[in-house]
Amino acid sequence: MSANNETKPAWLLAAILSLTALLPLPAGAADPAPQPSFSLHGTAKYGADFDHFDYADPKAPKGGDVVLSAIGTFDSLNPFILKGTPSPAVALTFDTLMTESLDEASTAYGLIAESLEVPEDKSWVIYNINPKARFADGSAVTAADVAWTFDTLMKEGAPNYRAYYNAVDKAEVLSPTRVKFSFKPGDNNELPLILGQLPVLSKAYYATHTFNQTTFDAPLGSGPYKVLKTDPGKSITLQRNPDYWGKDLPVNRGRFNFGTIRYDYYRDPTIAVAALKGGAFDWYLENSSKNWATEYDDFPAVKQGDLVKEEIKSERPTGLQGFVYNIRRPAFQDPKVREALAYAFDFEWSNRTLFYGAYKRTRSYFENSPLAATGLPSPEELKILEPFRGKIPEEVFTKEYQPPKTDGSGNIRANLGAALKLLTAAGWTVKNNRLVDKNGTPMQFEILLDEPAFERVTLPFVENLKRLGIAARVRTIDPAQYQHRLDQFDFDMIVNVFPESLSPGNEQRDFWGSASADTTGGQNLIGIKDPVIDKLVDELIAAPNWDSLVAHTRALDRVLQWRFYTIPQFYSQSFRLVYWNMFGHPAASPKYSIDIQAWWVDPAKAANVNQRRSAR
Repeated sequence: MSANNETKPAWLLAAILSLTALLPLPAGAADPAPQPSFSLHGTAKYGADFDHFDYADPKAPKGGDVVLSAIGTFDSLNPFILKGTPSPAVALTFDTLMTESLDEASTAYGLIAESLEVPEDKSWVIYNINPKARFADGSAVTAADVAWTFDTLMKEGAPNYRAYYNAVDKAEVLSPTRVKFSFKPGDNNELPLILGQLPVLSKAYYATHTFNQTTFDAPLGSGPYKVLKTDPGKSITLQRNPDYWGKDLPVNRGRFNFGTIRYDYYRDPTIAVAALKGGAFDWYLENSSKNWATEYDDFPAVKQGDLVKEEIKSERPTGLQGFVYNIRRPAFQDPKVREALAYAFDFEWSNRTLFYGAYKRTRSYFENSPLAATGLPSPEELKILEPFRGKIPEEVFTKEYQPPKTDGSGNIRANLGAALKLLTAAGWTVKNNRLVDKNGTPMQFEILLDEPAFERVTLPFVENLKRLGIAARVRTIDPAQYQHRLDQFDFDMIVNVFPESLSPGNEQRDFWGSASADTTGGQNLIGIKDPVIDKLVDELIAAPNWDSLVAHTRALDRVLQWRFYTIPQFYSQSFRLVYWNMFGHPAASPKYSIDIQAWWVDPAKAANVNQRRSAR
């Protein structure tokens, strides 16, 4: 994953939801009634007659030109395959079957599908296509397009589609506006949500275009924007489609307000921040605590109110960001070694010295959520974990996991002593100031980064490792090379984020499952092949209700924690925004995200600020 400075953004997936399968519908059961929304854990917040999301303003003006930033580069407008580095901006040109609410968990509302039908046992789902749904060329979106999209993504799409939709048996066209997905036997609750995220492609368009190749020809979509122009690798400009078929749907009312959106690409965040202050683009999500504390307050535009700093609290689960081991490497296969190296990361010193006290220490894979394992296992968790006693660390049952701590002074002699004890127990010794194994082979490895700004976090860690006799080196490469090496699992250690939602499920197989450990382009970056974790993930996916999901997620969390697959870093509970004072936005923000598509350009503000900005 690419990152801005210290904290890495959540993955460019549409959402993180789970995948499972349930038993067939009993003979004679009544046909389910069509419903406009689907909520996994209860009643949807918005009723069938709702007008707009609370975090959108239906009176927001349309129009105005906005410039945003992106880090890295792109060489394709095809986001559905493994080849190339696509621009995430293209997502705004495609609609999905349903769309999620950003202020409630595990709930989606009709978009291309105006309703869905789900039987009590959730063994299948039927989506009823909105007869008004259109692609950008005016052609109708049909059930045949939906089925073709699913089949094509499963056969030729990026590997994550095959993992994500693995529990789907088949897609059937029932009529021009009805498509049915049948599920494989098993326990399944979330597939109606999972399949609701399916972007719908035009079968007719791909009859004359190649699907599985990179391209700078914008694919035909059905979303609120169209690609206006591209400067390959440098910028991409989208234009709001005035004929967008879904502009008056409740889920879209008050959203997608900008006339054009241009994404300018920058090599790294340092250059991007300088460009922002120079007026080159308009809106920025600041992930660096140092920049937030030092880069803006003394800047004249901030003092004059032209450049705005705004901090918005977030309730989103943050997942885990950390130094991630590739346990395919022999040196990292011993859990004692992985545990030992964590003592060399001094979070308390980093937070005080580098981060201005802005962060909290991450300790859970499901941090900042009720799914995080804390304290000792509950009785419900013990029932889940007990069958694996002897196959998982005993600490899972007896201790709360906490990453190593320091007093923040920078003196970590005690921590390094604890690390050496663990390394000695694992068969490593220090000779001539080098840590070597029983064969005399020194421990040395590379920490791979995709942006220079993160070096300030990593280099102090490397210095502490050096005091243990470990020769770690930092290598920073461009995002395209970085992604290629991740796809091939060609790294020793990286900094990565494992994003989570309040509805963990099938994506856990991709993160931790044995089957994904050798899948090129998969997300099991660690290389975990553990039957216990496979079983825990399967049971989590099959959880029948919220209480069961919480218990199973916490049980999985405990095992991951005590396997020491990562060195947890830190997280923030706020979104930190910096933007030129040309926008309006609703008073209410969604609980779990920032929806810039609900913002708008204020013409009077824009005229004033642009005049002063051009004069700087």
